[in-house]
Amino acid sequence: MNRIALVMIARDESRCIERCLLSVREAVDVMVVLDTGSSDDTVARAERAGARVHRGGWSDDFAAARNASLQLTDADWALVLDADEWITGGLPALQALRQAPPQFVGVITVTNLFGPRLDGASESPSWVARILPRGTRYSGRFHEQPESPWPRHRIALQVRHDGYLEPVQRAKRERNQRLLARSLAERPDDAYLLYQSGKDLELRGEFAAALPFYERATAGADGAAVWRHDLVLRSLFTLKKNRRHEEALALAQAEGRRFADSPDLHFALGDVLLDWAAVEPARAWALVPLIESSWQRALEIGERPDLPDSVRGRGSWLAAHNLAVLHEGLGRTAQAEAWRSRAARMRADATQPPMR
Repeated sequence: MNRIALVMIARDESRCIERCLLSVREAVDVMVVLDTGSSDDTVARAERAGARVHRGGWSDDFAAARNASLQLTDADWALVLDADEWITGGLPALQALRQAPPQFVGVITVTNLFGPRLDGASESPSWVARILPRGTRYSGRFHEQPESPWPRHRIALQVRHDGYLEPVQRAKRERNQRLLARSLAERPDDAYLLYQSGKDLELRGEFAAALPFYERATAGADGAAVWRHDLVLRSLFTLKKNRRHEEALALAQAEGRRFADSPDLHFALGDVLLDWAAVEPARAWALVPLIESSWQRALEIGERPDLPDSVRGRGSWLAAHNLAVLHEGLGRTAQAEAWRSRAARMRADATQPPMR
């Protein structure tokens, strides 16, 4: 029977490390934490939750730290989590790996939370390689990635991540910016690092500075890259913020062939077109039908949590809400009320617990 280890690197994570460890400890054989220099009580909290804690140095290199942590266990499978993540479902799928030959990389759903606080945060799920067969190693100083010749299989394990919430991000921003700049200096044409550099600038509201990074990333990215979907959506938003609506429309049309069944793409396109109509009212008569059809298409597709970084609600209540606002602005009171009621029903349905 295969052994499973939880493997983590951590530093000054007393806020959340116990939450993570307690969410997984019943499903693994051992929990290994490599502390890279905490000054708070991270170590004590991790040990209290049952983890085996080792202390190591920090060399401004996430891959080096990940690889050092992986060497602390000889388990057949390593589940790699960060302290600001926790498991919310799918533990039986993890435990089933005890019977599975460690000959693939497991990809799981990590739902990222955005906003000023956990309560009411917006959600965006990503499929991330986090279950590694013994011998797998990471590369990349920042935004590190596991490298393995084995195929990747999706595992029905659900994880939530609150590290993108604004208060948490502020505490780590300086370090992350430094590491990202250093990584990009070492690999200036790496499309993934260009995408992450654009994302960092966009999240800080520096849209003009972010756009060239997104453009270079789009030009150099593999069409099958799992992060391309998010890159396209962020590029559309950033083009809108820079009032480059025609380019945004052209990008949506070009990528529409690849992401025809993405509610997010159609939702974002409607958002771009609405902004265009607001900036250039003379175009509104031609743009309104396109705006409406974009959000209706998002509803026709429905929710697609299997798509990387698909935002929950864009295929349901968020699109319906936008249609209500659109019709209200056009003076179509009855249509607006119908869409508003539909949005409320969709939101309520989405929050109902599943039937057993």
